[in-house]
Amino acid sequence: MKKRNQAAMVVMLAAGVMLASVNRAGAQTTKTVHHAAAKKPDTVSAEQLQQLKDELEGEINALKGALADRDAKLKQAEDAAAAAQQEAAKAEAAANDQQQAATENASTVSTLNATVANLKQSQQEMTAKLETAHKTMEQEIEHPDAIHVKGITISPTGSFIAAETDYRSAATGGGLNTAFGAIPLANSDDAQISEFDGTGRQSRVAITATGRIPAMTMTGYYEMDWLGTGITSNNNQSNSYVLRQRQLWARAALNDGWRFTGGQMWSLATETTQGLTNGSEILPATIDPQYEAGFVWTRQYGFRVTKDFGRKFFLGASAENPQILLAGNGLPTNLLIGSAGTAGGLYNPTANYSFNVAPDFIVKAAWEPGWGHWELFEINRFYRDRVYPNAATKSSTGAYNDSTYTAGVGGGFRVPFADQKVSVGLKGLWGQGMGRYGSSTIADVTLRPDGQIAPLRTLSALSTLEFFPNSRTYLYFNYGGDYVGRRYFGSEGYGSPLTNMTGCNTEPVPGGPFSPAAPANCGANTKNINEFTAGYWYYFYKGPMGGLRQGIQYSYFVRDLWSGVGGPLNPNGGAQGTDNTLFTSFRYYFP
Repeated sequence: MKKRNQAAMVVMLAAGVMLASVNRAGAQTTKTVHHAAAKKPDTVSAEQLQQLKDELEGEINALKGALADRDAKLKQAEDAAAAAQQEAAKAEAAANDQQQAATENASTVSTLNATVANLKQSQQEMTAKLETAHKTMEQEIEHPDAIHVKGITISPTGSFIAAETDYRSAATGGGLNTAFGAIPLANSDDAQISEFDGTGRQSRVAITATGRIPAMTMTGYYEMDWLGTGITSNNNQSNSYVLRQRQLWARAALNDGWRFTGGQMWSLATETTQGLTNGSEILPATIDPQYEAGFVWTRQYGFRVTKDFGRKFFLGASAENPQILLAGNGLPTNLLIGSAGTAGGLYNPTANYSFNVAPDFIVKAAWEPGWGHWELFEINRFYRDRVYPNAATKSSTGAYNDSTYTAGVGGGFRVPFADQKVSVGLKGLWGQGMGRYGSSTIADVTLRPDGQIAPLRTLSALSTLEFFPNSRTYLYFNYGGDYVGRRYFGSEGYGSPLTNMTGCNTEPVPGGPFSPAAPANCGANTKNINEFTAGYWYYFYKGPMGGLRQGIQYSYFVRDLWSGVGGPLNPNGGAQGTDNTLFTSFRYYFP
């Protein structure tokens, strides 16, 4: 547009010049006429004017053509610019598309690389899992720890073969198992002679069957050995009927921490290591199958319910098989408290069985705060007999049932030191009528002169010090005892000071070659039995093939009687018996 304006101005300028030239020519003509009158017009000038006009028109036309050409070129340039701009926009759009495509390609490449890396990791993990599964399968085929039948795992862990011996400085005639209440008095026949015995009867078979479903884990456990005899089987403590049933129980462990267990098992009063779980009992590490004086335990029927609260606090209750241990001197006979097993029944006809009114009830709490195991429990017991006040006249008139309730409280702890290389434990039970829960099984009750039940105060306690210097060696030191208090009515009852003790210092003559005798006129009741034990276990091998270990145990026993009339001089008040015992064991444990 600017160029067009310039061309118009040029045309107008040219027209102006032309008009000026014409005016000058006219003026000159007029002047000429003024000075030279009647001069004839110049025809050449008109031609020149026409020529000039033609030339100007030609120039104007040339300028118009140039302007038109310029406009055409300008239009062409504008069109080219617009086309170029359009192409540039297309190019920019294409560049953006390419950039976006490049970004998407980079993201795709990154994703692909990550996917490849994940696939490599997954492949490595899968390879490792396959290798582990292969090794596990190979292990289970070549060296199985358990047998799998229809989804149930069966394991013999806990089984062992044992070759064991015992030597006693004072003979008891009891074999490997120490009858604590039969430690010979100082002047008895047995105390003057030692004994040695070797046996494999403590060898054990243990079978655990486990089945899992989404809601719970079900477990069945059976454990037996060969330490029972038919004529000694009873309900007093271990309830070990032959083939000797040590344990036989079933358990349902729910995922929310509830556990329900029924069968023959260690009493809930027995110390455990993992909450209140069956199978985690802490037993003295002795070779002696009667364990240790002061150890609180029974193995008997029970039905137990426990709850795990966050693996820190545990609470449980059980109903367990009862039995009354009756002892004393001069006891009345006008009562019925039980009977021997009947010939047609399943009880031993040479043992006494009490007529129980209810099971023993035990409530227990345990804590595992992060340092050791702590527990507190209570035992509730019920006793009953039938009294015949007119028995002397052979009359049952006035007969009645006498019932008595007693309770005992116990507790204990076991804590580690020195990076788990040292363990210290203490446990006890105190109460009335708790004798059968102490390892010595001394007595629960005695009788009043009228035949009514009189519970005895009892105390059982055991301290333990253990060392684990390495994975193969285990050292232990125990000291414990069982105590029964006096309860007498004149010369009758338990621990009466009127008991004749004049014959305690005289060795009696045996009644036959296999009939040793205790001193006559030395019949006071047992006051306490104490035991100190030191021993070790050493593993020659412990691994996937099981375990092979050897152990030696030394025990020193002291049995004290309550004092009486004319008894020996004894700082504990009555007759005393001691025994030194050495045990050895060589065992192979199943894997």
